[in-house]
Amino acid sequence: MIEVLNGIQETVVYRNLKGIRLYHNRENENYPIHWHMAMEIIMPYREKYSAKVGETDFTLNVGDILLIPPGELHSLSAPPGKGERLIALLDLSSVFRSSDMSSLFHLLHPYMLIRSSDDPEFSRSLCACLSEVEREYFGNEPLAEASIYSHLLRFFTLLGRRTLNATVKFPDIMPGKQHEYAEKFMAICNYICDHCAENLTVEALAEKTGFSKFHFSRLFKQFTGMTCYNYLMNKRISCAERLLIMPGLSVTEAAMQSGFNSLSTFNRIFKSVKGCTPSEYRQLNNRRFKTHSDADLHPQK
Repeated sequence: MIEVLNGIQETVVYRNLKGIRLYHNRENENYPIHWHMAMEIIMPYREKYSAKVGETDFTLNVGDILLIPPGELHSLSAPPGKGERLIALLDLSSVFRSSDMSSLFHLLHPYMLIRSSDDPEFSRSLCACLSEVEREYFGNEPLAEASIYSHLLRFFTLLGRRTLNATVKFPDIMPGKQHEYAEKFMAICNYICDHCAENLTVEALAEKTGFSKFHFSRLFKQFTGMTCYNYLMNKRISCAERLLIMPGLSVTEAAMQSGFNSLSTFNRIFKSVKGCTPSEYRQLNNRRFKTHSDADLHPQK
């Protein structure tokens, strides 16, 4: 169950374990559109589960894993009957401090879906990590916290090596250059995230890598799965979301401070990414209410 909801912003209550909250969810209950500063991981154990991230709908099968990065608007729908799934909420700043992990997390927006049918062995390895995290979380073994962190680290290491695999990302590049290219584009993604509100151009970013604009654009899309422009716009929208919930800051000011020079462009792109206008997003966040908390052994989200 969502314990604290202010408008559409959920405040995650972490209880005894810093930065980690797990739910073994069996509730036939739907959760309306909301967002939070935690990463959410959903893995069905029994029956399908439905999720919507932004404007994209998903039906998750048993063994599938959906990762929803911090700040993404999403809603969840349970199937009729007795479904069962793991829902994990992670404060990434508390759990991971590695620059390698930061590079991976930048590539997860707006979501990452791992289908068990695409690579059963890889999927089983990830599921095993999450199952061990849950066993330790709800168990009573000594050194449980250390074990939980180690299994989460294993989970993201496996995921990161697959996601950032230079051979897969750049199959047409000479083997000796693939890793070099991957490092360059990891650095560029980090740079965009840190400077997204500035006047960045594809030409300037290409110059940082030493590639021509055309070559850079093609390689960037290979690496991230989206164009450099769309990647930059997504980062600016994420920045704008944080600004829009600040009291006393107008929509225009939020647009300008997140790197948009045109209010009409900001409104159009924001709605295409988030499914609502900036003003509607602010209104949703201003409707404050609080749900009751649940202190069961297996708390339900």
